[in-house]
Amino acid sequence: MIREGLQQRLESLRAEFEKGQARLRELQLQQLQLHETLLRIGGAIQVLTELLEESGPDTEKDYVHESIKTEP
Repeated sequence: MIREGLQQRLESLRAEFEKGQARLRELQLQQLQLHETLLRIGGAIQVLTELLEESGPDTEKDYVHESIKTEP
């Protein structure tokens, strides 16, 4: 009787352990995907920052000024 209860508890714990490991794998995959996304975003930020620095502070003003000139 006690042995059966222990056996059931062991099976229950093993099932819970498997569920926990499966969830951990899912979370690790999500973490990897999020890390890759952040790397891409960081790269895009760096490129845009460099482009803005290369173009100088007057580029945006020139664009706005030219668009005003060309409007009817």
